[in-house]
Amino acid sequence: MHTTSAEKPSITDRNTRQLKTRVTLVGAVVNLLLANLKIIAGIAGHSQALVVDGVHSLSDLLGDTLVLFASHSGSKAADAEHPYGHARFETAATVVIGIMLLIVAGSFIYDAVLGILDPTRLQTPSWVVLLAALVSVLANEALYHYTARVGRRVGSKLIEANAWHHRSDALSSLIVIGAFFGSLAGLTWLDAVAAVIVAAMVGVMGWQFVWQSTRELVDTGADPQTLKELAAVIDAVEGVRSHHDLRTRLMAGKVLIDVHLLVAPYISVSEGHRISEEARRRLIEQTSRASEVLVHVDTQKPSDTAAPLPPLRHQILADLMDAWVDLPEANGLPRATLHYLGSRVQVVLELPAEHIDSHRLDEIEDRFQKAAAELPYIESIRCLLATSHASRPDKTALYPNAQSAGS
Repeated sequence: MHTTSAEKPSITDRNTRQLKTRVTLVGAVVNLLLANLKIIAGIAGHSQALVVDGVHSLSDLLGDTLVLFASHSGSKAADAEHPYGHARFETAATVVIGIMLLIVAGSFIYDAVLGILDPTRLQTPSWVVLLAALVSVLANEALYHYTARVGRRVGSKLIEANAWHHRSDALSSLIVIGAFFGSLAGLTWLDAVAAVIVAAMVGVMGWQFVWQSTRELVDTGADPQTLKELAAVIDAVEGVRSHHDLRTRLMAGKVLIDVHLLVAPYISVSEGHRISEEARRRLIEQTSRASEVLVHVDTQKPSDTAAPLPPLRHQILADLMDAWVDLPEANGLPRATLHYLGSRVQVVLELPAEHIDSHRLDEIEDRFQKAAAELPYIESIRCLLATSHASRPDKTALYPNAQSAGS
């Protein structure tokens, strides 16, 4: 028995898409304006560093375009080709942005090392460079906080990654400012050393995004603390004796869950389903990261089901009718309920009260039991009197050739 759930949104899907689109468009416009400002000011102020910083801002535009594509694709509803939705588009895009941060960090380090080795490469800039760099720092830092706040609100690692891309642009402008004051003081190597330190910070952040998103793409499970929280929620559900095979995988900041529940073996199918639905509901409502939940209901522990499974209903009923061919009580088509207990089956027969002497019920049960003794998968036979036998549906009758016998 299985049950699944749909994704639980913290805010509506429509609002999430609107927030992602708005923050990314704002970032794209700001990056475009800053790129033009820094390239023009860098050329006019004789600052190669500011020109490179402007090119860095243009690279941010590529990142913003990627975010827009991934956010749009990741928000699409599930379909036949992507039954769990398209959220992994965000994960893949986060890997790309992380790689971009690594490349930017590498380029900063390379330029800084060249400056340390050959100080003549560092030019003396004009004051317009300082003004443009200050505008870039303030604008990008404000953009970072705005984007990071939206990313946390909608639970998108992709938006958070793009926020750090904005901060890397602010840090690169700080390098330009350091280069400016270093040039005025005659210590041109200071900005190169600072560039290496800041670039290393950017590279570490890019590596974290690449590493975390790659782990998600290969279906890495949730951390031990999250698993402990999920287990506590499951075990608190009434009717759950225990659970096993609790498995998780990550998708765009959410957790997909599947678990096996152990319930009492003699409850009805509908009650087992109700217990599984309650477990699913609580996982969704009580754990903020749960998204998809798949619940399987078991009546035996895995160790109890290691032996070969008994046959299905149709074959069991056919075997029993063959074993009971000489028993007149079997001609009344008794109804049978089968309880599968690992490798064995307990059969409960409902005999028509109008044709059976209640005082002979134990005797009849014993005869049924002895006649079925050669069937290795039969654990026991129990007989009950069905007072409303005539009104019960025929599909539960014990006969091997009916189409409904397997139901």
